[in-house]
Amino acid sequence: MPSRLAEILAVKRKEIEDLKNMSLSRSGTVAPLPIRNFKAALSSPDEVSLIAEIKFASPSAGVIRERVDPCTIGGWYAAAGARAISLVTDKRFFGGTLGDLLPLKKAVPIPVLRKDFILDEIQVEESFQYGADALLLIARCLSRKKLRRILDLCRDRGMAALTEVHSKPELFKALDSGADIIGINNRDLRTFEVHLQTTLDLLSQIPKGTTVVSESGISSSEDIRLLKEKGVRAVLVGTAIMRSPDPLEKARELALAGQSHG
Repeated sequence: MPSRLAEILAVKRKEIEDLKNMSLSRSGTVAPLPIRNFKAALSSPDEVSLIAEIKFASPSAGVIRERVDPCTIGGWYAAAGARAISLVTDKRFFGGTLGDLLPLKKAVPIPVLRKDFILDEIQVEESFQYGADALLLIARCLSRKKLRRILDLCRDRGMAALTEVHSKPELFKALDSGADIIGINNRDLRTFEVHLQTTLDLLSQIPKGTTVVSESGISSSEDIRLLKEKGVRAVLVGTAIMRSPDPLEKARELALAGQSHG
């Protein structure tokens, strides 16, 4: 495991211990807002659904954009035709905050995915209580047993899980654990190199009926059209939109590229 990823996970485990010490209530079984169907939002036939991401920094890119109210950005994304929004909530490495999640959920009519390093069931409960409709799970960072348990808990809470993979072993781990929404990360977490070919190489290994999301390295209408031709039906795009001088227009461009007439 690369030192950078190891550093991130070490910090996250400390955050989890702090969260457990705060005695987060697990008794609440009612979400603060109705849970929206993330999987259904990505299931438009013959189209590529856009998950537009809100993130202000990353370890590989540094500062991506000066902070703007996420509710404002979410409004842009919804108006542009995005089918869902990904909110990066990691603070130390990505400049996010969990406190933005519920206000964002209240501000937009589409599902919101919490993107973070989810390593423990208590983070699922936390996400539920903050209004998340879906969570990102990284297969590389979870044992098969832990991944299965977290997927089961997400289902119990009515939330979806986008299970992220980068290789065949990670893909098979995700499928064996019951994942039904697979995110193919085109970025190698060991080297941070990005290749869209990663999605194309893994597609043939994924059973029909599984929702597939291509992530990382997608920046143009041409990228989306290529993925669409190969059978991808959803993409997650963050940096290309957040770095654009006009995020609303960039998101609209990418959303339109995925539509049947695009």
